[in-house]
Amino acid sequence: MRQRVCGIDYVHLPDLAPTKEMLADYRKKRMGWDDYERQFLDLMRERRIEESIPREIVDGGCLLCSEDKPHHCHRRLVAEYLHDRWGGIDVRHLG
Repeated sequence: MRQRVCGIDYVHLPDLAPTKEMLADYRKKRMGWDDYERQFLDLMRERRIEESIPREIVDGGCLLCSEDKPHHCHRRLVAEYLHDRWGGIDVRHLG
């Protein structure tokens, strides 16, 4: 779903997000980062995001997340996953 937020195109791509349950388990400390990372990587493989998400939508885009640092953040996992499959992705963490 494409929208405009503050004059910037915004595309909501739920396939690039963890499930609500997975995120809740991580945030409530019922799951550690290693398990969260493994489950989210498995979920992206299962969803085949490299095939279902058009590269041109991500190209030149910015992935948003509620985490302030990339080391424990799903956006880093998405960027690395797509870089491994597509190649040629320049990843920069802002902040």
